[in-house]
Amino acid sequence: QVQLVESGGGSVQAGGSLRVSCAAIGIDISTYHMGWFRQNPGKESEGVATLSRDGTETYADSVKGRFTISRDNAKNTVDLQMNSLKPEETAMYYCAAVLWGSARLAAVPTWPYRGQGTQVNN
Repeated sequence: QVQLVESGGGSVQAGGSLRVSCAAIGIDISTYHMGWFRQNPGKESEGVATLSRDGTETYADSVKGRFTISRDNAKNTVDLQMNSLKPEETAMYYCAAVLWGSARLAAVPTWPYRGQGTQVNN
């Protein structure tokens, strides 16, 4: 059974930094496209960053230069480092994974595997 477990969310002041992590169980993340998306109640999900199996990183325009996605294959974890956070980026942040399919940002919320989310308040 596949499980993605996020951690590291919390409250941070505007302009601050936060690192959220995703631990994968039941899959080898090195063979999957991995990504993060965020959502607020009543709003559409927004793909934030992806890390394809070949190592290509993709970011939403709004987070380029501030967010970094990374993968630790030995630990089977994917992290999202978020710097210079803005108040409007308060949201539930979800980790997601797909084996075969589109690695586009817009597709991340539709990937078959996702975690329970971790709340980021700014």
